[in-house]
Amino acid sequence: MSIIIAILIFGIIVLIHEFGHFIVARWSKIDVLEFSIGMGPSIYTYHGKKTDYSIKLFPIGGSCRMAGEDSEEEGEPKEGTFNSRPVWYRLAVIFAGPLFNFILSFLLALFIVSVAGVDKPVISEVKENYPAYNAGIMPGDVIKSIDKKDIHLYRELMLYLYMNPDKTVNLKVEREVNKTKEIKDVSITPVYDKENERYMIGIVSTDREKVSNFLSIIAYSMYEIKYNIDSTLGGLLQLIRGKASTKQISGPVGIMATVGSSVNESMNYGLMSVLLTVANMTMLLSSTLGIMNLLPIPALDGGRILFLLVEAILRKPLNRRIEAYIHFGGFVLLMILMVFILYNDIVNLIFK
Repeated sequence: MSIIIAILIFGIIVLIHEFGHFIVARWSKIDVLEFSIGMGPSIYTYHGKKTDYSIKLFPIGGSCRMAGEDSEEEGEPKEGTFNSRPVWYRLAVIFAGPLFNFILSFLLALFIVSVAGVDKPVISEVKENYPAYNAGIMPGDVIKSIDKKDIHLYRELMLYLYMNPDKTVNLKVEREVNKTKEIKDVSITPVYDKENERYMIGIVSTDREKVSNFLSIIAYSMYEIKYNIDSTLGGLLQLIRGKASTKQISGPVGIMATVGSSVNESMNYGLMSVLLTVANMTMLLSSTLGIMNLLPIPALDGGRILFLLVEAILRKPLNRRIEAYIHFGGFVLLMILMVFILYNDIVNLIFK
């Protein structure tokens, strides 16, 4: 059951992403040759008037194949092809995929925040002899910012400390004294905790707090998406800096394992817990897919957007053949990376 749920999550995320490309392409009067979910050979195909709708063998990835999208032909493109439309239409088509992923994430965040509430940065406990205790932080304090970065969720604070483990940080703390809210500035340097094997400042947050105001639900849903974006970009930055191991990268197999274990654990707490777990995993993965696709890498949406922006600035297309070769090269590199990630997933599962 957990494997089926994981496959459904992947399918929904990819379906929404490709549907974004598809619906905007149709609106832009670009012919879509094939709309598919999965990769590899087709196991079912419905032949529409202009588009083939396919389900493919491997439940990973998908495509919205448009007429003339990777054409190497120079000169005036044929009507109905990708390159026949003005550059701003083409930008909208490419950007629509990641955009629809963020829309899906936001809708799921609305559900999660409405039902489960949010982890506000309110301190419930301060451990003795840790930096926070020595700096005078007390239970009931609210962390408003860290190094001038506004904090709305407790996880934002933890993420920042994780990304900057041994750095002295400046906290802006709100405390209520005699029914008056006071702001206190505090400098704290995390210390390494051998038992937990990480740097800590010694604080514990309160439980998730319900949010009843509709505008607050919308605001905190946006904060959830922002946190997902920050954590994804932060993880990439850690890899680039060499502060994170490639063994920590998870691909489809690793993600399926994580989804499966999370769903199995949530089953002990009832149907709503399962729904919240699935919604949270889908929200995170959809946001991650949106971010990763916007990276300026050839063959990804971000790489295509970069070429289109250059075309918009120069007011003429770049050499189509060179662009096609660059995207093909990027695709080959991505496939090599996928093989490495799959190998990494399998090794991690076997020797976990």
